[in-house]
Amino acid sequence: MKYKIFGNTVIARIDKGEEIVSSILEICKKENIKLGKVSAIGAVNKVKIGLFKTGEKKYYSDILTGEFEITSLLGNVTTMNDEVYLHLHINISDSSFKTFGGHLNEAYVSGTCELFIDVIDGHMDRKFSEEIGLNLLEFDYE
Repeated sequence: MKYKIFGNTVIARIDKGEEIVSSILEICKKENIKLGKVSAIGAVNKVKIGLFKTGEKKYYSDILTGEFEITSLLGNVTTMNDEVYLHLHINISDSSFKTFGGHLNEAYVSGTCELFIDVIDGHMDRKFSEEIGLNLLEFDYE
């Protein structure tokens, strides 16, 4: 992985064989990014995606392998318990142009991944909601 910072934007190239989520986390920790928007495109050959079933308050995930284009990777950077917290979603398409999408747990680059992180000057924390079963954005703190 290589990256450069231009103003409030980090532009990264995640290379073949590297894992995307851990690469984003590494950048955020190294550059002390606590709040931001993430977007990316590229190609992957192994992806673990999930779906949260609200009635059960539980995530289900599956691993997809093959050749996929990342048609959209979007998400955000916040914090929880003073640690960087990533919330990422991905859409991928296969060679038949069939698309898959969901919460991104991990993805391995097969060609390249071009990543942008728009850093926001601020801090947004998360707190677990018993009612919903998710770590929600928290607005009741200083």
